[in-house]
Amino acid sequence: MVKVHFTQALQRFYPDLQVLHLEAQTLSEILKILDQKFPGLSSYLVDEQGALRQHVNVFLDDRMIDDRTTLTDPLESVEELYIMQALSGG
Repeated sequence: MVKVHFTQALQRFYPDLQVLHLEAQTLSEILKILDQKFPGLSSYLVDEQGALRQHVNVFLDDRMIDDRTTLTDPLESVEELYIMQALSGG
């Protein structure tokens, strides 16, 4: 079970998006589950090829993911996952 955290930038579009506890083997699986619970959420996070968008960062505990293209980082020993969407503007 992985505890998934989100930035307030995403909560602006999905007000019910709170810390979740999800069961998955990879980041890709987490994003599929999230998109089922919150339709359209993945379009904010990944591009048309399924890779993380440039303005999105994901941390597994205290390290940034390695695979931004196919999102296959394993989650077996991960306790917390942080999805961070950068804000633009000033």
